[in-house]
Amino acid sequence: MLGACSINKVILMGRLTSDPELRQTQSGVSTCQFTVAITRNYQGPNGERQSDFITVVAWRQTAEFICRYFTKGRLILVEGELRTRTYDDKRYPEVRHYVTEVYADTVSFGETKASAGGQGGGYQQGGYNNNYQQNNYGGQGGYSQPAQGQPAYQQSAPAPSVSVGDLSDFEEVISDSDLPF
Repeated sequence: MLGACSINKVILMGRLTSDPELRQTQSGVSTCQFTVAITRNYQGPNGERQSDFITVVAWRQTAEFICRYFTKGRLILVEGELRTRTYDDKRYPEVRHYVTEVYADTVSFGETKASAGGQGGGYQQGGYNNNYQQNNYGGQGGYSQPAQGQPAYQQSAPAPSVSVGDLSDFEEVISDSDLPF
């Protein structure tokens, strides 16, 4: 029975369109909102590519991590959930605006500092995970949110390297009609 089960998972990889700016709520909670540009794989008839611009919201230590280590143009990997909200326009009371955003749970660098041309802060690899688990994307390393009383940032172990091995006993499938199912 799937009635009680639902999944809301978003994974994005793209470039920041501007430097993220750290803000605080009235109660002192850190937050930042930024836009990620994601280029589509499709090319138009003239060879041009289109991009989607996705708004991402981060809170607390995740927001602080993003503002400290990411700048305009840096490749970012965001894992989170899709959320919608509405608000009424103050100038036009009869107008209601609908907003769809990604709330970031986990962020990570999409590239090393060296491959980014030396952009950004002084850290080369890793990410920040707001879900108390390791964050290892493609061997990039990561950070996990600490338990109570521990220091703010602890580097996790690097991801193990993956070896493809010998593929000589695999048969190449030429078309869908060759599939056994």
